[in-house]
Amino acid sequence: MKIGLCGTMSVGKTTLVNALKELPEFKNYHFRTERSKHLMELGIPLNTDSTLKGQLVFASERAAELMQENIITDRTIIDVMAFADLSKSMSKAEKEHLNGVLWHLIGEYDIIFNITDISIPIEDNGVRETDKEYRLEVHSKISSILGMFGGMAGKVVKISGTTEKRIEQVKNAVAQYV
Repeated sequence: MKIGLCGTMSVGKTTLVNALKELPEFKNYHFRTERSKHLMELGIPLNTDSTLKGQLVFASERAAELMQENIITDRTIIDVMAFADLSKSMSKAEKEHLNGVLWHLIGEYDIIFNITDISIPIEDNGVRETDKEYRLEVHSKISSILGMFGGMAGKVVKISGTTEKRIEQVKNAVAQYV
């Protein structure tokens, strides 16, 4: 099963994936968490400064995850599309071409958990953008992409609450799917 978490920055995606790693229900899964810090150290521009080359790196990581049989990841193709769309360094044509290709991969997820709780304070980890307006823009863009992709009916599950509540929501949704 291919499970992705999507949502704007600092809503608890990585925290949730790390918590799921500890559960016996997911012992046969591979887990992937964001590597933004590593990629930033390589000189890949992030957030509004992201470039076509940088977004291709992120996209290739997400595509590689979709080649795994049992994967839980804290980012999805949808996240890449949102950040590419909001890049100030990419041309309109680059954004359209990249997102046009990525569009074809969205349907490969079995379940996408969309974390929409933006009341959580932004944690400055030295990598993520801390601008609240930008955070809202990413949130809106992800919602828009999910709204446009009709093939996700029944596959997108909105989750919220504490990490413990989110874990229960994930377990319940996965149990219904199997």
